[in-house]
Amino acid sequence: MKNKILLLLAALLCMTTLRAEKIDRVEPPCWWIGMETDLQLMIHGDRIAGSKVTVDASVKGLSVGKVVETDNPNYLFVEVKIGNRLEPGFYTFNILTPDGRQFDFDYEILKRREGSAKRESFGPSDAVYLLMPDRFANGDKKNDSSPEAAEKANPKNLGGRHGGDIQGIIDHLDDLVSLGVTTIWPTPLTFDNEKAYSYHGYACADYYRIDPRYGTNTLYQYFVEQAHNKGLKVIMDMVPNHCGTAHWWMEDLPSKTWINYPENLERGGDKLIRTNAAMSTHNDPHAAEVDKESCVKGWFDTTMPDMNLADPLVRHYLEQVAVWWVEFADLDGLRVDTFPYSDKAGIAAWTKAIRNEYKNLNIVGEVWFGDVASCAYWEGVKQKDGYNSHLPSVMDFPLLFATLSALTDEGTSWEPSMLRIYNSLALDRLYDDPSDILIFLGNHDTERLAHALGGDTQKIKMAYAMLATMRGVPQLYYGDEYGLQSADGTVGHSQERVDMPWNKFTRPQIELRKYISDLFTWRKRSKAVAEGDLIHFRPDAANVYVYFRTVKGESVMTILNGGEKDYVVDWPHFSEITAKFAQKGKNIMTGDRFRLGDKLVVAPGEAAILEFK
Repeated sequence: MKNKILLLLAALLCMTTLRAEKIDRVEPPCWWIGMETDLQLMIHGDRIAGSKVTVDASVKGLSVGKVVETDNPNYLFVEVKIGNRLEPGFYTFNILTPDGRQFDFDYEILKRREGSAKRESFGPSDAVYLLMPDRFANGDKKNDSSPEAAEKANPKNLGGRHGGDIQGIIDHLDDLVSLGVTTIWPTPLTFDNEKAYSYHGYACADYYRIDPRYGTNTLYQYFVEQAHNKGLKVIMDMVPNHCGTAHWWMEDLPSKTWINYPENLERGGDKLIRTNAAMSTHNDPHAAEVDKESCVKGWFDTTMPDMNLADPLVRHYLEQVAVWWVEFADLDGLRVDTFPYSDKAGIAAWTKAIRNEYKNLNIVGEVWFGDVASCAYWEGVKQKDGYNSHLPSVMDFPLLFATLSALTDEGTSWEPSMLRIYNSLALDRLYDDPSDILIFLGNHDTERLAHALGGDTQKIKMAYAMLATMRGVPQLYYGDEYGLQSADGTVGHSQERVDMPWNKFTRPQIELRKYISDLFTWRKRSKAVAEGDLIHFRPDAANVYVYFRTVKGESVMTILNGGEKDYVVDWPHFSEITAKFAQKGKNIMTGDRFRLGDKLVVAPGEAAILEFK
């Protein structure tokens, strides 16, 4: 309780005090001493263009730099210089308008956490748990609806607000610890004030505020602190590509270039210009300019205006948003929505700026391509055309598609289905660091795993055996550990995002969850899986995929039998690897111990994970 009170006080302090009626907003709400990111205040007020902005000259280490104006006289972008010797506290900024009006505001400059810039992040030794807050758990029914929010709670509406919140996540932190995951990724928690479908959070109405139906900024801080206390890390979902039509600035855009196609605000239906989703145009040497422009500038959806990251003011604003949340809430990483839909130079500069502030911070970009070459283009390394996204990680959609195809289609004798997984991984040379790629079996935008695999529990287990032992950073999707599906068996966003039915799981669901829990609890202590090299063997007509993760002193052998017959382990076939092993091993799921050369049988549709130390 003491820590919660301290966080409440800190959050209440981290705000701008506006004492003048004509100053509506100052963002960011506060800042810190010793930041690499330059502070640029966005000030919104009535006819403030041409104003002189000052701070008390007697204050050492704080001064006003360049003041940038736009074509909108109601905005100023003010550079503020903060010296490292400045004392934390509130400082008064004065504004004198050309017509003689005077007003001021107090702005807080805080002290950074010790070691904040060098914070560690998540990586291959972690397991990420993706959840949708509105559908995960309702910990506070009093905030299901809010007088400030257009959409009210209606659990009967599949696409509506159901009442889940941050307190619900806090209430189930122990469940996540027992599952074996180490990192939590909630979909966006910032205010989404659209009239309908606001539950997903990807149409932001205020970049600096937690949605009141989820809680408060203070509660979000407390959630991260409690997660850290239990050994869990927290990722924030960021959306620099677009905001929502209900965003507060839509009534008075900061500039004519703040969003792409502002004329869309007056359009409707088929006349609105949406993205063509042609993300390949970014690295297509033959792409027409009109196709490139449509991808980058078209709105993601009718309620999601496209941000113009080619504009330096927009980009720096969004850089500060990301840095502010990491610093304010003590975050461990970021996930970036719709990364290749943005201006490619702008989104690269945005990513680089965040990494410049936090050198170890992992940032995962949603790069939705079915082929490895297209995904690898967006991973942070200089490409043949000179482009560098600065992204340390991308989402491995090619491996997802290959895995689902391998488990649902037997293939042929000359091209067994398991070969699709092998072939996807065979292109890892295109990645700068494949060990940092996010791997997954489903998420909030894809078909649920249990539905994709026809509810086949053995196949689900085999998929998770691969997820737990494959190279990369594994991500689980809430409810999939129970084999959750929609009530009526249909698919679509609303059905894939069903409410977590706490305390209503069947015995088979509980048994599946235990299998996955045992698997990922073991993974926490497996150095071979976290750090080991990947060596795999090409599946033959038997449709069995075998691979090893090896590091000094430890190895893990995974066998996935996608065939129709029992597979007896052919030890001599793997001798180039097993010759370096200790002679004794352990089946980590059954606990059985064996010696190299012993007869080991893996049934059709099953997996075996063998550990050697």
